[in-house]
Amino acid sequence: MSTESLADRDGVIWFDGKLVPWREANVHVLTHTLHYGLGVFEGVRAYQTDKGPMIFRLREHTDRLFRSAHILSFPITFSKDELNQAQVTVVRENQLDEAYIRPMCFYGSEEMGLRAENLKSHTIIAAWPWPVYMTPQARVEGIKVRTSSYTRHHVNITMCKAKANGNYINSMMALREALDSGCDEALLLDNEGYVAEGSGENIFIIKEGKLHTPELTSCLEGITRSTIFDFAEELGLAITERRITRDEVYIADEAFFTGTAAEVLPIRELDGRIIGCGSRGPITEQLQALYFDQVMGRREQHPQWSTLVQ
Repeated sequence: MSTESLADRDGVIWFDGKLVPWREANVHVLTHTLHYGLGVFEGVRAYQTDKGPMIFRLREHTDRLFRSAHILSFPITFSKDELNQAQVTVVRENQLDEAYIRPMCFYGSEEMGLRAENLKSHTIIAAWPWPVYMTPQARVEGIKVRTSSYTRHHVNITMCKAKANGNYINSMMALREALDSGCDEALLLDNEGYVAEGSGENIFIIKEGKLHTPELTSCLEGITRSTIFDFAEELGLAITERRITRDEVYIADEAFFTGTAAEVLPIRELDGRIIGCGSRGPITEQLQALYFDQVMGRREQHPQWSTLVQ
């Protein structure tokens, strides 16, 4: 990870409909969302292809941003088309071949307090080069995961279908605990003890050639997760959405995480138990290869998933 401050860069950020110089995209310290965490965001990726930079599943990410806002009764003052075009613009204007794109909607500093009244909503979109979430070696050998002592949010404690800023305190604590114990990632269980997701990823296990993944109760409806469903259909692989216990992961033939940052990431070990062969399994490898071929423009299928930056 670069030691360069994200605040000290050249480039532009889209801020409430205008491109502003990177270092001038600032807010006041009494910004409401900074204090209370009520905001929504997305993480989107642009990949380098033979045709130029392509944003992967741009529309689906923007659709989810608006669903998150609707769940939280948060007013977005721009249309989906405007935000889709703005994301293309920031990649182009920052001259990026590959990028991580961060749209975020947040409340301003007009007033303070839990009533959240008389506040103006703002939207920013930034894009910058994003290092690989895990090492290239981890894509092959898999990662070491620990079951977290922190429980994933109950469905009626916070709104789990919203990709909300404040929800990620839970994920950060779980991940820090895992890292401090010498692991690469955390696995969170729901309030009944069933597998939910990683700190920022969905999880799949493979048993006897079939894929299993948790139901979408307390876990986010991942865009990459949805992509894997389509790939599995292409390959003729069955997927079951159901409750999964932690010990089922221990004895799975294969397991992997999915997410915009993690992409398709094998899990080699959970809680000191080696999973399967102890590295990337054959079905995970197939799905991973399809994913990278897709995002890098090497497949003709699903052209609607890619938005060319022009």
